[in-house]
Amino acid sequence: MPSYARLLASVCALATAANAVHPVEVNGKDFVNSETGDRFQILGVDYQPGGSGGFSGKSDPLTDKDACLRDAALMQRLGVNTVRIYNMSPNLDHDDCMSIFNAAGIYLIFDVNSPLEGGYLDRTDPESTYNAVYFQQVFGIIEAFKDYPNTLGFFAGNEVINEQSVKDVPAYVRAVVRDMKDYIKKNADRSIPVGYSAADIRPWLVDTVNYFMCEDEDEPSSTSDFFGLNSYSWCGRSSFTKSGYDVLTEDFAEATLPVFFSEYGCNEVQPRVFTEVEALYGEQMSKSFSGGLIYEFTQEPNDYGLVKLNDNDTATLLVDYENLMKQYSKLDMSAIEATNETATSLKPPKCGPGLIKNSTFLDTFDLPKRPSKVQDFIDNGFVGQVHKGSLKDIKSQDIPQTIYDHNGNEVTGIRLTALANGETNAPGNHTSGSSSSSNGDDEESAAGKMSISLLGLVAGTAFMAML
Repeated sequence: MPSYARLLASVCALATAANAVHPVEVNGKDFVNSETGDRFQILGVDYQPGGSGGFSGKSDPLTDKDACLRDAALMQRLGVNTVRIYNMSPNLDHDDCMSIFNAAGIYLIFDVNSPLEGGYLDRTDPESTYNAVYFQQVFGIIEAFKDYPNTLGFFAGNEVINEQSVKDVPAYVRAVVRDMKDYIKKNADRSIPVGYSAADIRPWLVDTVNYFMCEDEDEPSSTSDFFGLNSYSWCGRSSFTKSGYDVLTEDFAEATLPVFFSEYGCNEVQPRVFTEVEALYGEQMSKSFSGGLIYEFTQEPNDYGLVKLNDNDTATLLVDYENLMKQYSKLDMSAIEATNETATSLKPPKCGPGLIKNSTFLDTFDLPKRPSKVQDFIDNGFVGQVHKGSLKDIKSQDIPQTIYDHNGNEVTGIRLTALANGETNAPGNHTSGSSSSSNGDDEESAAGKMSISLLGLVAGTAFMAML
């Protein structure tokens, strides 16, 4: 029997241990909760405050504890369960922010590439950039985030395959998937999914997903675990057929891995009303897709933001934030989380002749040989400058920043709610905060039709306020 001192230490450790979400894993074409087996659908946002141009490596989106507390609370209120982050530094301390998002019941997916020199695979010259310097970034990101339970997965690349890429670039991306999965298998305590985020180039799309999901007997670990699609084809009040979502649903119907929108949310019609949310999580599309990530959380020069960060350390919830929150609130989460029993019965195609139909796409599955130094990293673990993560205990708390709604009214009472162990955030469960605004700009009055005049919009809003 353990000694009294050891027993007391164990009890104290349990009492102070941080509650944690259950890791997500892949089962056929579904993400599932590793403990309960429930299907996991991504309800998420893309998150890179300051944009990629503001990334220097000296800080990243998960180094400012106060900003993370604010944004995690706003995402929790919105109904988000997943965040994608594009540019990260492996040597910085992310414990506070990862713990905050974990307490909020929110998972994260990380791109392993960096816009800094040596941190990415050059689509026009992959051979010269597929080297040990590049893998210091790749394996560094894995090392930095592999021990957090709310790390959902890693993107091996984002739109590396496009009209400017050379023909053999898919082989290099698939090789990066292989190397990442081999590294995780050897150096992590659990399996963490690895995938690719593709541009919505319709002539190549089916070939791209087939290329990444097919099984190769010679390179078994090179098969992607999931497939992300950056698609902006549903604009304004479009429809399942007009947007081409019907074609995408058919294209991915036989996919044997989880497919989701890694970016979506067209802004050609503003404000955005996000009517595509109902379609994406509805019965037709949910058989092919595992949800999606709205582009993007913070307002940047490209004008896709849900939240505007102001110079005086305040933030404004834009109309798009309110409209997305309303769309999320309509979702039937019990149906979304129901297991798709056919999801595990599909078998991936074999890599080989005849699989690729477009003659302009790479038609060989011979992957580049792994550099010897990269093999050393896999065999012995990456020993570069990396902060290895661990969770901290986070309590429920109010956020210190002042938040305004899109009408300029202060929203009070916004707080981060620390969820129970194993609990994931969901729409409508933690909607803290209230303002004096009547929120008259609902999705009907903010339909975002480009033909509406400014005068008509103001008059319509004033009329609604008088009702």
